[in-house]
Amino acid sequence: MPASPETRLIEMIFPDAANHYGTLFGGNALALMAKAAFVAATRHAGMSVVMARSERVDFATPIRVGEMLELVARVTRTGRTSMSIEVEGTAGAPGLTPDRPALSGRFEMVAVDAAGRPQPLAQSIAHKVHEREKK
Repeated sequence: MPASPETRLIEMIFPDAANHYGTLFGGNALALMAKAAFVAATRHAGMSVVMARSERVDFATPIRVGEMLELVARVTRTGRTSMSIEVEGTAGAPGLTPDRPALSGRFEMVAVDAAGRPQPLAQSIAHKVHEREKK
């Protein structure tokens, strides 16, 4: 199966996302990381996904109000119904490419049907590859 391209999300950190120290609140950081993982998993699977687990999220440095946060999410493992997504975030001043490692984490996402039941990924991914090859 071909490797999934990375998914990039860029967020400006505004005061409403900060804690009383003027840095990105951890809960908001987790939500942004989960969003990046969701987008990467959905694009890879080509179907609905839900989060089953978050693992070891590390906060390397504070992200201050007014900085840009760039999140890069990659599918690192595909199972029968689940995927592992690695998310890394870098921060920096606006107008520059964020380059300071700021946070990282791993998320397990599961493909589901309309009723929320786990669904096999292989068929959906094989269909996407076939459609790409036809073009």
